[in-house]
Amino acid sequence: MKMKSSLAPGIRLITNFSRDSWYRGFILILTFLFYTAYHLSRKPISIVKSELHRNCSNVIQPKDINITNNVTWCDWPPFDQDNYQTLFGVLDNCFLVAYAIGMFFSGIFGERLPLRYYLSIGMLMSGLFTCLFGLGFYWNIHSLGYYAFVQVMNGLVQTTGWPAVVACVGNWFGKGKRGFIMGVWNSHTSVGNILGSLIAGVFVSTAWGLSFIVPGIIIACTGILCFFFLVEKPEDVNCSSPQHHSGQERSQEGGETAPLLRDSSIVHPSINGAVSTEPDVIVEEHSEAISFLGALRIPGVVEFSLCLLFAKLVSYTFLYWLPLYISNVAHFEAKEAGDMSTLFDVGGILGGILAGLVSDYTGGRASTCCVMLVVAAPMLFLYNNIGQRSLGTTIGMLLLCGALVNGPYALITTAVSADLGTHESLKGNARALSTVTAIIDGTGSIGAALGPLLAGVISPTGWNNVFYMLISADVLACLFLSRLVYKEAQRWCGCGPRARGFNEL
Repeated sequence: MKMKSSLAPGIRLITNFSRDSWYRGFILILTFLFYTAYHLSRKPISIVKSELHRNCSNVIQPKDINITNNVTWCDWPPFDQDNYQTLFGVLDNCFLVAYAIGMFFSGIFGERLPLRYYLSIGMLMSGLFTCLFGLGFYWNIHSLGYYAFVQVMNGLVQTTGWPAVVACVGNWFGKGKRGFIMGVWNSHTSVGNILGSLIAGVFVSTAWGLSFIVPGIIIACTGILCFFFLVEKPEDVNCSSPQHHSGQERSQEGGETAPLLRDSSIVHPSINGAVSTEPDVIVEEHSEAISFLGALRIPGVVEFSLCLLFAKLVSYTFLYWLPLYISNVAHFEAKEAGDMSTLFDVGGILGGILAGLVSDYTGGRASTCCVMLVVAAPMLFLYNNIGQRSLGTTIGMLLLCGALVNGPYALITTAVSADLGTHESLKGNARALSTVTAIIDGTGSIGAALGPLLAGVISPTGWNNVFYMLISADVLACLFLSRLVYKEAQRWCGCGPRARGFNEL
């Protein structure tokens, strides 16, 4: 028998993947880079805070500077005042409130405009405003109004990112193993925070303006990359569309996870989310954009949106205030505090992947989020009380709290949003995904705006009160999921539909 000539291992590996697989992998990596850049450009403000207002009595005084106030001579006006924490809260909320408001409109625009142009322009404009904040250092600007205006504009243009990248990934990937795939993919949030912290930390003690300018240039470059390489939909390059089968059909074909939600009026969903009343019949997909109220009527959207409001409140409070907390409580320098805060984001990567795996295996997205939120509450209390006793304890608690806080947040903003955006009741209308994602993340962004604002108001009364606020938010997030958790528990006990994912809500 003539033996087949052996291929080189590398070529054999390449040929094992289909053309569709290569494109899907390419889109996953590309969108990962895009949103890493978005978060990378948001992070510098939290690192620079501890440089804008420092304990100047511990800083060596240059001989060529005439010092009139020994306490604030090294601070950057207007943040040299006693109310500096409130001023930092104003900057945070200028960005976050603008982001929250803009997000509700961004999804509508994202459905109606080409995603490639929308993302490219968004990243270029975000790079511009990020650089403008840093240029305030070189232009010697000390006006709170200038920095507030830049933050507002940056918040608005940053809303172009999330609905667009989730819609793009949703176009390329079906519901099977979506929790795990998107859990890994969603690590871009934490990777962006880590890189943003490290890049900002390099320049923060010497020229803090570069802490913004360098990330601004990076996100602008990714915008150019997006313009030249992003492919919005599989059919644009003659690839097959992802398959969205019902639980029964997929179990017969090999066990890919079923749709997240089931609608009692639908008997047999078929390929690509089209709906049919008879097996093996494919109905043409709807192409009209869904209305705002129509998206709200999708079962589960309201509950997960409100849950994300409080989950994101906790996550963004850590995002914007953790370096300052570490600096104040553990007495680290600005760069060291920024570097230490990245451990929280490392934990977030692990938590997002774990949440995706567990929810895929159990079919319980709501229950997975609820359990992690319940455990997070006492862990936050412990971190505040014993987290700074030793370096090992600090590292361990930051990793654990990061996983528990960011795990539910990551799951809701990725797999849950994509599942709800391709809900069977939409009858194949894939264009709804951007609007549904924007509603969920926009509602969550209200919490993201409230968290840093409350932290700025409460922190002068003591960090303990800030942590009590965060623990209360975690409890409220769990309460909003209670109905969905109850429905999932019914299904697991055999009292409800046996299909994987959410039952009829």
